[in-house]
Amino acid sequence: MVEHEVSSNLVVAVSVLVNAKVQEGDKPAETPQELIAELGRVSTELLDLIKRINRTNSATAFAGRGTISDALAERDELALQRAAYAELAQTAAISHGRFTRSEVKHGSTINVAEIQKRADELAKNYRDLDARVQELNWQTELVE
Repeated sequence: MVEHEVSSNLVVAVSVLVNAKVQEGDKPAETPQELIAELGRVSTELLDLIKRINRTNSATAFAGRGTISDALAERDELALQRAAYAELAQTAAISHGRFTRSEVKHGSTINVAEIQKRADELAKNYRDLDARVQELNWQTELVE
């Protein structure tokens, strides 16, 4: 539902851009003023939908984690941690070859395998939590 509203918003926005400028003597395929008005309407509908989703998420219990909003916050935090651990593992694992003896040699200060294993665990936890959130979303009616 949200994806549809967002894509409608983007389609209208792109149409406004495409029709904002034409070659001298030509007319736009669509009236920019009407498209701008439509963009306002679609944006308002999207805002209302997002507010309903936020109210629903705040009011819907999520097994052992408070509300859906709480679970979403936890999911976001897992994503941030996973990204940090993955970046750390990637940075520490990159070896810069030396071409001469005078070049500086770099070495890892962490156990890359352990850090990558932690990143993988966090990714799994994220996927598991996300699947449960999605399952509950399908079972939950939006509040008005």
